[in-house]
Amino acid sequence: MSERDIRFEVDDGIATITLNRPDHRNAFSAAMGTELGQAYARCDGDDDVRAVIVTGAGRDFCVGADMAAGVDTFASPNRDGFSAGAGIEPPAWRVRKPVIAAMNGHAVGIGLTIAMQCDIRLAAIEAKYGIVQVRRGVIPDCYSHWTVPRAVGFARATELLLTGRLFGGQEAADIGIATRACASDQVLIEATKIARDIAANTAPLSVAISKRLLWESPSLTREQVGFCETELHHHVMGRSDAVEGVMAHLERRPPVWKLSVVDDWPDWPITDSSG
Repeated sequence: MSERDIRFEVDDGIATITLNRPDHRNAFSAAMGTELGQAYARCDGDDDVRAVIVTGAGRDFCVGADMAAGVDTFASPNRDGFSAGAGIEPPAWRVRKPVIAAMNGHAVGIGLTIAMQCDIRLAAIEAKYGIVQVRRGVIPDCYSHWTVPRAVGFARATELLLTGRLFGGQEAADIGIATRACASDQVLIEATKIARDIAANTAPLSVAISKRLLWESPSLTREQVGFCETELHHHVMGRSDAVEGVMAHLERRPPVWKLSVVDDWPDWPITDSSG
């Protein structure tokens, strides 16, 4: 895995991916997108990684696309080689571990749309946020027409995506772009607390299954969600983690999980044979 525009570290079950172009305010590059996807894939396939944090080096999270090319920044690309997903494969929502965006500073344009792919987002009160692409002559990217309405609802999503306005960290939390807002020097600290809680207390396979179903549920009917929950309960109930979770609670001790996200993953998609 290359690490030119990111930094990747794993400590005590927590992977920290740092967008690492501080001299450019972590402006997004093609290499950053490729490397971010590689890091996500590595986390997804490693049972020792229990939670993932994405943050930025220096004072910014990511200020958007690198516009060093000037008028050619958004030049017409080769149709066969271009994707609005920015080369991030897999995206954060496909990683079978919780992915936390610790937005320690400004997150603008693609800097915010890549964070919207994460499961949990923390914002810095002092920072500015915005999906500004329509103010640059392009359109929002990284599946933001799907992720943003899921987070804030259709009405707020239309305002944010169609005006491209900037807003502060507290408003980001108030409207649902972020889970919470705190001082910039506390964002990574708070994200790490969440990640450590996940790593210490939650069953990895249970979390992975719940995350996947959460992201897929808006395209399912109520009945389909109920069917999936039933089938997935059958996959985990009666197995070692279901026993360990109860006994650890009753014995007031830390749980020791056995099931593997990689080796014990259920067949997916979960489909109702009756249609």
